[in-house]
Amino acid sequence: MATCVALAFPDRIARRRDASGETWASVGGRGFRLDPSSSLARAQWLAVAETQGMAAGARILSAAEIGVETVEALFGERIETRRSVRFDPATGRVEALRERRLGALRLSSGSDSAASPAEIEAALLEGVREHGLALLPWSETAQALRTRANYAGIETLSDAALLASLDDWLPAALAGKRRLDAVAPEALTQALQNLLGWEGQKTVDRLAPARLDTPAGSSHAIDYAAEAGPTVEVRVQALFGLATHPMLGDGTPLVLSLTSPAGRPIQTTRDLPGFWSGSWAAVAKEMRGRYPRHPWPDDPANASATLRTKNADARNAAPR
Repeated sequence: MATCVALAFPDRIARRRDASGETWASVGGRGFRLDPSSSLARAQWLAVAETQGMAAGARILSAAEIGVETVEALFGERIETRRSVRFDPATGRVEALRERRLGALRLSSGSDSAASPAEIEAALLEGVREHGLALLPWSETAQALRTRANYAGIETLSDAALLASLDDWLPAALAGKRRLDAVAPEALTQALQNLLGWEGQKTVDRLAPARLDTPAGSSHAIDYAAEAGPTVEVRVQALFGLATHPMLGDGTPLVLSLTSPAGRPIQTTRDLPGFWSGSWAAVAKEMRGRYPRHPWPDDPANASATLRTKNADARNAAPR
């Protein structure tokens, strides 16, 4: 009987969708419902003869249990093997699948080891295009470069520009990878530098330098994402001898977050000469009490910058 029903209504061959046997999916794509108390509710496959209702979820009135082997024997010529290579944003990797389908029903599925590197690369590329650049393992250096370029008014490294030119710069970093977290961060940094070009990098370095070099010889990263504007944290003693305020290439004063020898905040300023001639006297008095081993000159603009204690400076200056 099941074979006759299946041949008469091939689109009504249905597969159970839940443990109770109440919901069923059919070859034709319609959903059916069955009374869970029916003796057929435990079957895996049904050849449905009669239903009630035209919408999705029509009720099964009569059917016969049929085995999947019989279904495959009867409709083997209609069974299709489909391959899919797709990006999974939850895992950041590519899933290559091979499945056998009869109409809307999936008969079986498994991983596809035959997926080519080109297919995998294309899926990763589309994953980034669809779900965004944040999926890529950007290094701090790369993120800082993008922030600096944005400050310098160069759109080349903006989200919109990078997504628009994705096919030009990302494939080289994806070669041989199956997941985005396997991409080398340094490859992404190199890609950004290539997009900027030599002239672009020079412009960024001029308008938005990466670091502040102090008279004491120390170097400090500039935070271009700081709420107050481009900011650098630096020990105040490293700036002794500096009579002018550090400026960015566009003439904007750098925000100086000045700290004590222990790294504790002292003051934030956009006017270092004004700080030296103004509140420095009160600050120096307090610092002499807290850090007596360090130099706290009355005229810091004309003093020697140092990150050492007074004794260490003296030993360093002594003839050898």
